[in-house]
Amino acid sequence: MKTIEVVAAIIRDGERIFATQRGYGEFKDMWEFPGGKVEVGERLEDALMREIREELDTEIGVDSFLCTVDYDYPSFHLTMHCYMRSVISGDLVLKEHESARWLGMDELDSVDWLPADIGILPKIVCEVNCSGGLD
Repeated sequence: MKTIEVVAAIIRDGERIFATQRGYGEFKDMWEFPGGKVEVGERLEDALMREIREELDTEIGVDSFLCTVDYDYPSFHLTMHCYMRSVISGDLVLKEHESARWLGMDELDSVDWLPADIGILPKIVCEVNCSGGLD
């Protein structure tokens, strides 16, 4: 089975998390955390910064590593490295996604998440609650 390695940014503003809706492909209209594929020889953090610049025209800060998710989709295995991040500059301009929303902790289950992303929602809630919510 083919393995795809990606990075994902859980972009945080206080107790709100930024979610994006896919505008293309097999999982069109489902929600995910922004990010993308890691290029050969690329550091994970560099891949994440590059992907967010490309997808959202935004610079993000280096906050903390959250977790790595391994998930088997029907046609590939996904390894997704997830990082908590905050916006340094930019307006989160959607270049590839069809929609986006800021979700509060009580709204995280209000969108149709990709299967691999669902598993990290409890970790996000714990991270936000453990760090005191507002920065």
